[in-house]
Amino acid sequence: MRVAAFPQNFAGQLALAFAAGGIGVLAFRPFQAWPLAIVSLFLLFALLARVGSTWRGWMLGYSFGMGLFIFGVPWIYTSLHDFGGMPVVLAAAATFLFACYLALFPALFAASHCYLVRRFSVAPPAALLLIMPAGFVLWEYIRGNFFSGFPWLVFGYSQTPGGMWFAPLMGYAPLLGVFGIGGLLAFTAGAGVWITTAGSRKRRALLVSLIGLWVAGALLHRYPWSAPIGAPIAVSLLQGNVPQSLKWREEQLPVTLDNYYRLVVASRATLVVLPETALSASLHDVPSEYLAALKRHLEKNGGDVIAGVTIVERGASKQAPYIVSNSAISLGQSPPQRYDKQHLVVFGEFIPPLFSWVYRWLQIPVGDMAAGRADQQPMRVAGQAVGVNICYEDAFGAELSRQLPEATLLVNMSNMAWFGAYLAADQQTQFSQMRSLELGRWMLRATNTGVTAAINEQGEIVGALPQFVRGALEVSVQPRSGTTPYVRWNDWMILSIALLAMLVGCRIKRQDRDSARLAAGKWL
Repeated sequence: MRVAAFPQNFAGQLALAFAAGGIGVLAFRPFQAWPLAIVSLFLLFALLARVGSTWRGWMLGYSFGMGLFIFGVPWIYTSLHDFGGMPVVLAAAATFLFACYLALFPALFAASHCYLVRRFSVAPPAALLLIMPAGFVLWEYIRGNFFSGFPWLVFGYSQTPGGMWFAPLMGYAPLLGVFGIGGLLAFTAGAGVWITTAGSRKRRALLVSLIGLWVAGALLHRYPWSAPIGAPIAVSLLQGNVPQSLKWREEQLPVTLDNYYRLVVASRATLVVLPETALSASLHDVPSEYLAALKRHLEKNGGDVIAGVTIVERGASKQAPYIVSNSAISLGQSPPQRYDKQHLVVFGEFIPPLFSWVYRWLQIPVGDMAAGRADQQPMRVAGQAVGVNICYEDAFGAELSRQLPEATLLVNMSNMAWFGAYLAADQQTQFSQMRSLELGRWMLRATNTGVTAAINEQGEIVGALPQFVRGALEVSVQPRSGTTPYVRWNDWMILSIALLAMLVGCRIKRQDRDSARLAAGKWL
């Protein structure tokens, strides 16, 4: 693809960058056309390779980010308006402003890339093959962790099992994690841009390198990073399908409790998992005879249930008279245990300082929650060590790895009814798939409205319920042991590689002939 194929005026380039961001959304679930992740990044990188201005780079990156997030996270509006009670105009404005905020990160990536290339007179191959992928990794990592983090649409998540095509790069997940896979996608896109201008000999060498990279990923995916331990166990994952508009009404509580009781007693599984806040009241408001009945049923089956519930406790000061936790409890043959959610959702489960005015516009049933301890250990239930995580905690692989290698199974409990039917639940399912790949464990998802699914250690969905139906997913699950390299290194390995690549790239200076080719417009 030569320079003539791209718009010559800057307005057209901004429009192409915006379209490239929108194309990127199609690489993720539910579309899962993962090759479009490379197309999306190729278009952005080709545009950036042509600009020498840091400001123009910023604008191209910002336009790309707006296309990615306007089309990728519109479900924020559903949460704010339909269930948060925010007026239509304010909810639409807040959703747009949120996309504007998220677009800052691709803009910062693009601007910093243009600045470094210009400041250090970096040779085009080094810019495309070293600095660009490295910067992409670093800024995706920052977005995924800054201010509590928002790792939605991190490009590495597009490389999970499913869809029409096998995604070889997912084989690197147990080594480099999701950010490392994003870096490999960026390297592939940067290499594609360079190939369009390189000589035939260099082109062949780079193509061979890319083929080797992708074949190695496919082979790594076949490697058993963890090993079976013990016999498979029977698991039941419950999906109550309680409408979010009714979930927290006081008169709805008996109906909800009966709904889940019937699903539990109909199961003969050793481990039964209920969704996040399935018992939709504070624990002390749930009748003790109800909990006792659940316990008797599980004891009769020789098993346990893990249920999501809100726990309200007395605080230690007048400033905080009550402590509210988004929690999971266990009942059954094993001793009662508890897990408190550690990574809370900003504006959903806690309000940052100076933002208390948000409560005037949101009708959130539970406001400021307390975060659980970071050193919580797996629950010992159903003869297994079960690593529990709640809601979008499964978006943070480094945090989940704290429960390994002890955990033999992973459980995610979510309530995605907050976000309606469009994209959010499917996108979050890819978090769970990636965690299974990174950590070498089955991930069992129990959700209120979907996607309720069982995911094996290869990231494959071996069973799932349709969204917005009531039911139980019965599945035989194989516990596993062992430690992947990612459990040991977390994201430090890929961050170290990215920083090293950036330092090396900045030392590879542009030659006079490169400057001449740039002036002639022969580099994209």
